[in-house]
Amino acid sequence: MYAPPPRTRILAECERRGRGAVVDGCIALLAGADDRDASLIAVLGGPAASWALDPEEGGPHSSRWYWVRVWAARGLLWAWDDRAASTVVRALADPQWRVREMAAKVVARHVVGEALTAVTVLRTDPIPRVRAAAHRAVVALTAAGA
Repeated sequence: MYAPPPRTRILAECERRGRGAVVDGCIALLAGADDRDASLIAVLGGPAASWALDPEEGGPHSSRWYWVRVWAARGLLWAWDDRAASTVVRALADPQWRVREMAAKVVARHVVGEALTAVTVLRTDPIPRVRAAAHRAVVALTAAGA
């Protein structure tokens, strides 16, 4: 079964709901909201999201729920508004490395200037992928004069 890539799904959801609603949903999920927007989670996670929507193995208390935060940050790669900046900056300190990595990618793509200190610190993260994403973010921010 073919599933469209995340960018395609997210942009299509922006057409359906409106960009602002998608951004709001991503902000809420990235911030750790307990209320589940099942349709947005399905869009953000694609076929991999099925476990998150299952009442038996999903939900905010699942050990894998951090994936929803990763997907929400990825959603902000394609649906952005500056009001998401403070949530993305907080996500740079998430205990899960995949969330930190994706947040750093968002910082680089959207040149989130207020994240400079946090991504500079992440260049010493114990996870190489986080360090690499943080380095790219620092380069993007300094090149933009942020």
